[in-house]
Amino acid sequence: MNLSGSTAVPLDPPAAAPAAPAIALWWLGALLLTGLWDIGGLDLAVMRRIGTTTGFPLQHTWVLERVLHEGVRQAATGLFVLIGVWALWPVRWNHERLSVLTLPRRERWAVLGLVTLSLIVVNLIKNASQTSCPWDLQAFGGPAVYVSHWTWGLADGGTGRCFPGGHASSAFAFLALGLPWLMPPEGTSRSQVAGLRWLLAVLFAGAVAGTVQTVRGAHYPSHTLWTLVICGGVSLALWRLMLPRLVPKPA
Repeated sequence: MNLSGSTAVPLDPPAAAPAAPAIALWWLGALLLTGLWDIGGLDLAVMRRIGTTTGFPLQHTWVLERVLHEGVRQAATGLFVLIGVWALWPVRWNHERLSVLTLPRRERWAVLGLVTLSLIVVNLIKNASQTSCPWDLQAFGGPAVYVSHWTWGLADGGTGRCFPGGHASSAFAFLALGLPWLMPPEGTSRSQVAGLRWLLAVLFAGAVAGTVQTVRGAHYPSHTLWTLVICGGVSLALWRLMLPRLVPKPA
């Protein structure tokens, strides 16, 4: 019986088993797959099937260039702005269907910081890299010779600054959005469904963005894989470090 006369509020569903070990294993699996891809030298084999000696036929296709490249980048910019507004908003709402609005402000700040840092790390590596894009290679009508992106300090004769995948990072940088549900602070009970939805959406968007750039000749498949590994590593490692500071204070 409710003696206070107020409507009883249902409790959150109990959290599932801790997802941190599983997420770490998936990240290690992605790292292993990416390393094996590099060792196997599969990048050039894939690009030779897509390109010709005069370039990449789909490089300037309207759907790929304008919609799935420029359009996705603009959408990512809009999402980043929305996350900034969400993080800075002084209050949170108790909305049943939009659980993202119920996060404490400190967790929203943490997500915004991780997204921003993921983008910064990828761009710092790109600016230091002398690896050119596939469409710059002599094999596809350009001036550059193939040099592994791990051969630091050796120019290939092209424009460089192509590793890792910047376009893929416009999606993979948002991997942190799922962490408040998949790895919640201690003492916080949340369903992992929302986190899994964010994770799958980001992975799908990143795969599409990376595939578009590969088909256009802008990036090797490994560039997309390494972008996933870098953004995932930044988000997982720093979220883990911040978790003790995200624990709710006693009322």
